[in-house]
Amino acid sequence: MKALLAASLLASAAIVAAPAVARPLTIDDVTMLSRVGAPTVSKDGRWLVWAQRETDLAGNKGRFALWRLDLSRRGAQPAKLSADSSANENDPQIVGDTVYFSSDKGGEDAIWAMPVAGGTPRRITDFKGGFNGFKVAPSGDRLVVWADRKPGAPSLEPASEKKDPNAGEGRVYDRLFVRHWDTWADGTRSQLFVLPLPASGAPGNGTAIVGALVGDTPSKPMGGGEEIAWAPDGRIVYFAMREAGRIEPLSTNLDIFAAPADGSSAPVNLTADNKATDNQPTVSPDGRTLAWFAMLRPGYEADRQVLMVRDLASGKVSALTDKWDRSIGSIAWAPDSRSLYVTAEDTQENPLWRVDAHSGQVTRLTQQGNVSSVTVSAGGGVIVAINSLTAPDDFYRITGKGAPERLTSVNAAKLVGVDMPDVSRFNFKGANGDTVWGYAVKPYGSTGKVPIAYMVHGGPQGSSNNSWSYRWNPAVFAGAGYGLVAVDFHGSTGYGQAFTDAIRNNWGGWPLEDLQKGLAAATAKYGWLDADNACALGASYGGYMMNWFAGQWPDRFKCIVQHDGVFDARAMAYETEELWFDEWEHGGKAYYEDPAAFEKWNPVNYVDKWKTPMLVITGEKDFRIPYTQGLAAFTALQRRDIPSRLLVNPNENHWVLKPRNSRQWYREVLGWMDKWTGKAR
Repeated sequence: MKALLAASLLASAAIVAAPAVARPLTIDDVTMLSRVGAPTVSKDGRWLVWAQRETDLAGNKGRFALWRLDLSRRGAQPAKLSADSSANENDPQIVGDTVYFSSDKGGEDAIWAMPVAGGTPRRITDFKGGFNGFKVAPSGDRLVVWADRKPGAPSLEPASEKKDPNAGEGRVYDRLFVRHWDTWADGTRSQLFVLPLPASGAPGNGTAIVGALVGDTPSKPMGGGEEIAWAPDGRIVYFAMREAGRIEPLSTNLDIFAAPADGSSAPVNLTADNKATDNQPTVSPDGRTLAWFAMLRPGYEADRQVLMVRDLASGKVSALTDKWDRSIGSIAWAPDSRSLYVTAEDTQENPLWRVDAHSGQVTRLTQQGNVSSVTVSAGGGVIVAINSLTAPDDFYRITGKGAPERLTSVNAAKLVGVDMPDVSRFNFKGANGDTVWGYAVKPYGSTGKVPIAYMVHGGPQGSSNNSWSYRWNPAVFAGAGYGLVAVDFHGSTGYGQAFTDAIRNNWGGWPLEDLQKGLAAATAKYGWLDADNACALGASYGGYMMNWFAGQWPDRFKCIVQHDGVFDARAMAYETEELWFDEWEHGGKAYYEDPAAFEKWNPVNYVDKWKTPMLVITGEKDFRIPYTQGLAAFTALQRRDIPSRLLVNPNENHWVLKPRNSRQWYREVLGWMDKWTGKAR
């Protein structure tokens, strides 16, 4: 399975003079690649506009600018729409002939506008206090802004508070969440505010439309504009929200609400009957139908996401994909409102599919690769961003049943002379006799045997699929001379809901069996893998599995890299923030109600068997698997006199996002692996 897009990437890059000697991909390459955001397309189908991130290595961050492509001209090249190097410009949206976008020009976040054909940008909002995102109504006469404000705030105007100069610095809480993902709760909530949008701009502080609801919309920490939708006529805003309740961290019950855009009445809950997750409200272009996805089981964040539709006139609800054993990832309507375009994982791929809005019939439209964004063009076709294990995102146009038409080669020049690795897929009989899939990544041009990097994905309801990564990039490990092997163990997504569900109450059981059999299958199939010279590495659930390997498979690996992994299930049960996850995974009860369920798969109980050298990595802003778990694992290693090393990132959360930190991460990880595999650098 040489990743689908590598050939077309290299073909596009061939127009640039290649150096005499090719070389492997490095993390220095990856951190400097351009990254395209979700695009927007003009109604006539001519203009494609997106935000593109470039790396500011000196500033240890990314910088964003707007780019544009003329889709009416075959072979047209992208060009900057706005080239203000002093500002970050992001989240473009085309309505009519205007591009609306966010900008921090002048040091203050605001919404700006400019003609899509080109011209001078102008600031259209003047409210203070910052915001997190916005959407312009299709009618062009209103916009909705989401921003963190005190619950019940009537408008965007920041609350004025008198501070006691003699007060202490302590934070006081009466209920959970006290912290979430990487942020301590400060008493604000992400709320929606609608501003009128006359030709002169959108002045003022707008009107709150969430009423007395207490919760975050979009949801935190990962929610965005996909959780907010306008009716085509601009009169109703649909949004997803999980009401806080007494203990918010126990609830996955997001609902879809409809609120008048003028704030004249309270929002109406359209999915009150479903106590599990409802999300991604999406209104048909004709305004008659609301689509969203729904889960079935309360408390479970990885249940199957079924595509639902509601006739807005009659209120009739239908489950379009209830008989399709795949989980909807994103939703977009076709211009004629007769079908929808969705993404859904399938056996290590994440294709685009079309779903008939009446029959629910599903048609696959792409094959290999990961479709990361979908934009429907009324002028013809669907514009998607596609990436793969060996190619970062670029834009493609899909029309009919033909192969995707490539529109951009954003990183062609930066990747000239880089030899991408070869990717092969394999399967084997894993736990319960089920077919389990994996892939092996071979360094380009390697001869003889190479040491193994055995990578275990997080989630655990996730996948080591055919997608590009800026954090755990298989091509970078191959570029460093390692044969990377990854297996989609029980619990992974893209194989049907029963396979995903199989990890519940089974964290260290079937997944471990799959991983043991998977490595054996890979080394038996691929003679270029050095079966006796392997290191294992993983983050989040993958980090948990590293700690589990250490106690259950202590003689297999030369070294282990454990990033943000659970070390002590008891401490995790009381320290993590989203309690619904940890409790669901161990049977649905709190630790004190069923301690045996947590202790059965608890790595801390097997530290006496640990012997493998381990690098431990954690972030001080990680509240999902708190950094104390990493410190405890490192203490156990040091106390047992096992060769070990600890990397702590003070400004990173559950992920490593800053470019210089990413480079340091790879230096430490590859250096640790080189040391114990004996690989010369």
